[in-house]
Amino acid sequence: MKFRSSIIVALVLGVLAIGAFYPKVDIKEKEGMILYATMSYLEQVHFRPVTIDDGFSEQVFNNYIDYIDPGKRYLTQQDLNELGVYKLDLDDQAQKRTFEFFDLSTVVIEKSIRKAKGIFVDVIDDEFDYSKEEFIEMDTEKRLFAKDDTELKDHWRKMIKYDILTRLNRKMEEQEEELSGNSEDNPKSDAKDVAVKKSYDELLAEARERTKESFSDMFDRLSKLRRSDRFEAYLNAITHIYDPHSDYFNPKKKQDFDIRMGGKLEGIGARLSTDGDYTKVVSIVAGGPAWKGKQLEVNDLIVAVTQEGEETLDITGMRLDDVVQQIRGKKGTVVTLAVKKKDGSIVDVSIERDVVQIEETFAKSLILDYPGVIENIGYIKLPKFYSSFEKEDGNSCAVDVANEIEKLKDKNVNGIILDLRNNGGGSLNDVVDMSGLFIEDGPIVQVKSRIAPAKVYDDPDDGVKYNGPLIVMVNAYSASASEILAAALQDYDRALIVGGNSTFGKGTVQRFFDLDRAIRGNDNLKPLGQVKMTMQKFYRINGGSTQLKGVTPDIILPDNFQYIETGEKEYDLPMEWTEIDAVDFGQDVYVVKNKQQLVENSNRRVLSDARFKKVMENAKRLKENRDETLIPLNFNAFDTMFDQREEEAKDFENLYDQKVEGLAVKNLEVDMDKINFDDASKDTNAEWLESVQKDMYLDETLHILKDMIRNK
Repeated sequence: MKFRSSIIVALVLGVLAIGAFYPKVDIKEKEGMILYATMSYLEQVHFRPVTIDDGFSEQVFNNYIDYIDPGKRYLTQQDLNELGVYKLDLDDQAQKRTFEFFDLSTVVIEKSIRKAKGIFVDVIDDEFDYSKEEFIEMDTEKRLFAKDDTELKDHWRKMIKYDILTRLNRKMEEQEEELSGNSEDNPKSDAKDVAVKKSYDELLAEARERTKESFSDMFDRLSKLRRSDRFEAYLNAITHIYDPHSDYFNPKKKQDFDIRMGGKLEGIGARLSTDGDYTKVVSIVAGGPAWKGKQLEVNDLIVAVTQEGEETLDITGMRLDDVVQQIRGKKGTVVTLAVKKKDGSIVDVSIERDVVQIEETFAKSLILDYPGVIENIGYIKLPKFYSSFEKEDGNSCAVDVANEIEKLKDKNVNGIILDLRNNGGGSLNDVVDMSGLFIEDGPIVQVKSRIAPAKVYDDPDDGVKYNGPLIVMVNAYSASASEILAAALQDYDRALIVGGNSTFGKGTVQRFFDLDRAIRGNDNLKPLGQVKMTMQKFYRINGGSTQLKGVTPDIILPDNFQYIETGEKEYDLPMEWTEIDAVDFGQDVYVVKNKQQLVENSNRRVLSDARFKKVMENAKRLKENRDETLIPLNFNAFDTMFDQREEEAKDFENLYDQKVEGLAVKNLEVDMDKINFDDASKDTNAEWLESVQKDMYLDETLHILKDMIRNK
């Protein structure tokens, strides 16, 4: 049945005025309100609207099953048949805002998980026959759902057996290393004196016990899932029919998103994880309130939380996201944590909340000297295109990169390398501003909605922050905003792009819509959350799209993903590649000359470089291992396969651990006070410097930059 909303759309300040046209019925259920508002936004504003019919219903059904049981561990074909009666009705239920299918699915999946837990308890202590010739299929796309409970139990038996075998082989290998004196935990001189050989049965018992603990923890986490968690999965099964990047965010997840994008939060500055029924402190953010107080320590277990003027809340067994919500809070407020220390004592730790800066998010720079190759080169690392979208005094990566450029210019650097590897993107406005740092003025990117003509985003000023040689480093996980900058500077011939086969291939633009503003009244059920929706696609200034194809670097360097498909094209139902008209562009700041010669020079070096030869061999090995998904569960066959893979891996285990001989890496003097602020900052910086010194890709990039400068 087709569903077309009769709502009149008014897009004012990015908000869809749904409320005025909402049917005058008593909406009692929050889920119905959220579903209606989400569907209305998708239908009216999404770049690629879809027809809400039986085909849509079937896709939602399949998506949702994948989300609630991605490993095909719980549901049987009998369960799917029970749920399948609604397979073609989800479009009708979306129109009526009813949840017959969803209600049944929560009952079925929870029952299936309880059944699987019972199977696990029955099977884990069985004596497995490790001489039996049998296999387990590890690729869930190749594996079918179990047809009934008997087949499901057999699959669980194989899963548990596989897990035990994996842990057993690892323990046997670790013991062998200890006995030979090669263990990292024991000095070689006395390892043979302290290591005591355990029997096969002892190691097998240890492996079985660890498997039991691991699966028990998994079932414990599953038991804490709420109906709201499954409802969000159901909503996203719908939104992902439109494209992979349209998602529903509950208020807490939206807050987390803003923190990741802005690089700051209000809280105590501690990273937490779940440890059984407890919440454990895994790290302290340097310079944050917890760090300043010196009372909270790594590995402390938080057992209770007290807000000012309120009763103490026991958080034992509470979900981690709920604990985080209790501990976060407004700057200037005080929270008291009851903390269990290593010695078993429990102490109260009171911390005044403050703004916490997440430093590893931010842009930072170095000076690189490579005697005999090139000297005094500026290096800027940008982990993401962060921006505090809704705060005037928030962080801006464009401003920060401009500041790093100024610091490097003060050192009269001979060239700059901007590293966008593994940068998943972020703020559109910031990438436009940042791209403009390298040209006088002109277009940076075109952005088009589904109906309106393309809008051209221009460099907002005619100034040039840096006018010298520039290389942008990318890889398969450079996405979105990273691709906008790389594409623009490539089209202008302003910079040379260096990286793997292609960038990620995400050429779409998303915006958040607040569902509270979509529906009037019903304040007792708010907040409803927000939906992140793909409204536009962006295009290069030459008219091409980065969608699916990504940006192909000018110089391609071998990497581990050489033979493995990665990126946007691996998603289900991605947006298509398209192109539009180009716009006029040009610049006179700096033009990369003789690209073909630069490519040929680099290719010669790479072909004769033993490290890159190893990378290519490793890429082939990874592809072969990935394709080999049928794993033997016979001990001897498994052991042979395991040993063979381990032996092959040894040839590559130090591939990225060798320092580039002669490469000197140093901080800028102006940054030293901040770096020396505390031991944590010093350690973090030292680790970063060491990683840069071991970067073979940076090594070749410096050689390329040398050729660029020589050409100029």
